[in-house]
Amino acid sequence: MKTLDFKPKMASAIRNYDRKTFMADLMAGIIVGIVALPLAIAFGIASGVSPEKGIITAIVAGFMISTFGGSKVQIGGPTGAFIIIVYGIIQQYGMQGLTIATLMAGVFLILLGVLRLGTIIKYIPYPIVVGFTSGIAITIFTTQIKDLLGMTMDENPADFIEKWIAYGRNISNIDLWSTLMGLLSILIITLMPRVNKKIPGSLVAIIVVTIVALLLKNYAGISTIETIGDRFSISSQLPGATVPELTWDTIKGLAGPAMTIAILGAIESLLSATVADGVIGDHHNSNTELIGQGLANIASPIFGGIPATGAIARTMTNINNGGRTPIAGIVHAVVLLLIFLFLMPLAQYIPMACLAGVLVVVSYGMSGWRSFLAMLKNPKSDVTVLVLTFLLTIIFDLTIAIEVGIICACLLFMRRMSETSDVRAIYDEIDLNEDADMEAGNLEHLTIPEHVEVYEINGPYFFGAGNRAEEMMTRFGKHPKVRIIRMRKVPFIDSTGLHNLENLCLMSQKEDIQIVLSGVNEKVEAVLMKNGFEKLLGRENICNHIDLALARAREIVG
Repeated sequence: MKTLDFKPKMASAIRNYDRKTFMADLMAGIIVGIVALPLAIAFGIASGVSPEKGIITAIVAGFMISTFGGSKVQIGGPTGAFIIIVYGIIQQYGMQGLTIATLMAGVFLILLGVLRLGTIIKYIPYPIVVGFTSGIAITIFTTQIKDLLGMTMDENPADFIEKWIAYGRNISNIDLWSTLMGLLSILIITLMPRVNKKIPGSLVAIIVVTIVALLLKNYAGISTIETIGDRFSISSQLPGATVPELTWDTIKGLAGPAMTIAILGAIESLLSATVADGVIGDHHNSNTELIGQGLANIASPIFGGIPATGAIARTMTNINNGGRTPIAGIVHAVVLLLIFLFLMPLAQYIPMACLAGVLVVVSYGMSGWRSFLAMLKNPKSDVTVLVLTFLLTIIFDLTIAIEVGIICACLLFMRRMSETSDVRAIYDEIDLNEDADMEAGNLEHLTIPEHVEVYEINGPYFFGAGNRAEEMMTRFGKHPKVRIIRMRKVPFIDSTGLHNLENLCLMSQKEDIQIVLSGVNEKVEAVLMKNGFEKLLGRENICNHIDLALARAREIVG
């Protein structure tokens, strides 16, 4: 029995920890904490919760992911990918429902790690990842138009198409000053890397635009620029730990959204950890990372937070500023905690248009439009999954998009797998020159005896190939006395393949046709024996080489 694969990187990182490493982690943690502040506020508000909940998530989840995760440099917290799913859950189930869904997602993530499914998550098809990421980016951009333009609206529908229709109806209600604040934020964030790459553009934008908005309000009488304080009451008090009441009906109703949060969190965190590995030359532990993510998503809602995962942008900021152990992530959480306790009231002066500008830039970065356009040149099956996932994400919701996308990808994968297997009939003689496993000195032609048919299966013998083999042998055969089935190129056989092969054997026996299997490898033979084929065919009719199979066929015919 395999042991639990839970080995937090923190344990190995602190063994040879020294002052030099600590100073590097300290500086990186402080910078990442400052970078994370505006994003945590923006992601919290965009998700439909108060700004302090975004910071609480970054504090609690960030600490847990760094302490118990499987990556040395992963920085966790709220991310843009969760905005749409979190907003939808709050609209339908309220904050209580979000808390329960996040707790359930945490449990699902832990189960994924305990069951050692960390590596399997990586194999979710790339078109699905690109499709829903691009769809999320478009949806985030759409949700920010109202605040970016300072638009006053009596209606604010959640549906993507209805939202744009509502924007069109209220186009005359745009506030010029709010629009200028939003555009100024985008301009600062875009140009800041050219001035200084280490200072986060989003933080500079928030400071500059907030000061400009205060000056306009106090000295120019401009009072139409809506701020966080106009919409939310800011609190710098740490919430107590509370566990929501769980009922079976609520759990059933939230299972789908919770699984979506878990899958999305798993994909994003493992993708972030993989990217980080390539930069620092390390290897993260996927299963430990999932367990750490699960613990974080259990702790976060208990303290009033929202779903969290590994954040690629913040993780790369950590690496680029010298962070090399989980201590940097813990410092980042402590920095955010200090800001929350002592500076949180100042957040009330931040213009909503400024935060919308931050999220517009985030959505542009998430869109991956170059990857999207490049994938349109791929095979039609990949393009179908890509476009379908993208459209379902923006028109319906992320839960449906991921579910349908994965189902379509699985169906297309099964179709491709079935196309890799083929069945062919061999007439008159067998050319052993085509057999790669024959030695050069033994090349020859084997004559197929009269009243004997030979068929060869190339590839996995599963449902697709099994059906084709059965149809081909029963429909086009000439009613021989012996059918030899060469299986030297069959790497495995599944339950449907076994069923088809058993049907073929039984049908052949009714027609007085003997089936002889040839070239069966050890694994396939073990499966056949376990399922009673030794009794069905007779051990002498399961041969490991074509010479033996032909000799057995001559014996039966003779």
